[in-house]
Amino acid sequence: MSTPMDDPRTAARTAPVRLESYDRARNAWPLDPTIVHLNHGSFGAVPSEVVAVQDRLRREADLGPIGWFPRIAEKVAEARALTAPFVGAAPQDSVFVPNASAAATVVYNALRLDADDEILVTDHGYGAVTMGAARLARRFGARVRTVGLGLFDDEDAVLARFAEAIGPRTRLIVVDQITSPTARRLPTAEITALAHARGVRVLVDGAHAPGLVPDAALAGGGDWWFGNLHKWPCAPRGSALLVTRAEDRDELWPLIDSWAAHEAYPARFDTQGTIDATAYLATPAAIAFVEREYGWERTRATLSEIADAGARIIADAFEAQADEPALVDLPMPVPSMRLVRLPRGIGRGREEADDLRMRLFDELRVETAFTSFAGTGYFRLSAHLYTEAADFEAFAERCVPRILELARS
Repeated sequence: MSTPMDDPRTAARTAPVRLESYDRARNAWPLDPTIVHLNHGSFGAVPSEVVAVQDRLRREADLGPIGWFPRIAEKVAEARALTAPFVGAAPQDSVFVPNASAAATVVYNALRLDADDEILVTDHGYGAVTMGAARLARRFGARVRTVGLGLFDDEDAVLARFAEAIGPRTRLIVVDQITSPTARRLPTAEITALAHARGVRVLVDGAHAPGLVPDAALAGGGDWWFGNLHKWPCAPRGSALLVTRAEDRDELWPLIDSWAAHEAYPARFDTQGTIDATAYLATPAAIAFVEREYGWERTRATLSEIADAGARIIADAFEAQADEPALVDLPMPVPSMRLVRLPRGIGRGREEADDLRMRLFDELRVETAFTSFAGTGYFRLSAHLYTEAADFEAFAERCVPRILELARS
């Protein structure tokens, strides 16, 4: 009897990835072997070598706080100088922040709007960032309007929708470089050019872009860009970059006022009291780890192969039992994430999708991400170098029957 792995479409990536120092990439990450890991995109996974770097830094801080905290600014500035080029940015244009949502909050806190001004977001946006835009609008009596983008809109169609949506009161566009719920790229640099021609500023949510898009900040455009480093670069959680060359960037302030408050951007972000900055300091080690062990360009190519093979395995499992098309072929795909359509009647909204994620983890020990768009549920597959064919097969064997059972009920 044939299996999905017999299909030549999935044959490109069936063997575990071999790293320079590891016969099996999985061995470089301290992941629980009793759990199936198919959701790198939400919270990332930190290699053991990088965990050790952060542990050493924390130990140094604990052993000598007086030697650590008064000098933290110079340590963060050094890490910033090493990290910013990875996203195609200059260190003097970049600051560390705890995560993408924090970066958005920093920008929102600096903006001033008039009553009846307008912020444009999309229906592919990340919920927390969109909520922040709504809070900004409420402060000034402005409004948020959602630009509807079709799931299968190509670059020209996306630009046409924005061209139509921008109005005389539009002041800000918030748009994703890689969409979290729908796992596709958007032409943010081109949207920025269109917006600037009409006097509109752009905040680019590049949360998923570092590592997946070469020189992600440079490629992303925008007046402000931010991206998470704990996702694909595999830095410790709590590390992200905000990048801007805007003339008014000195209006940006860290979320905590501290002793560097008198400094200009970016130096004022390098000191924030007694926060644990070791995630920032360990980030260069994470970026260097992937480059040394496999190479970033090669990593992106391999992640595409892994994601394609996994999506085919899982889609075949659904289609064999549900007789419905499951594989989703999106325009402007990204290297590491794919969508597989769920059976009708399940995962139709965010709460349903989140409930399904936790149900499958609790019942079957499988880490997943489910999303919804326009009333349809999707499994959002996201892989890294440690992801193996056996992980996709385990999902097909354990989760697909359970999902079908829940859909029927």
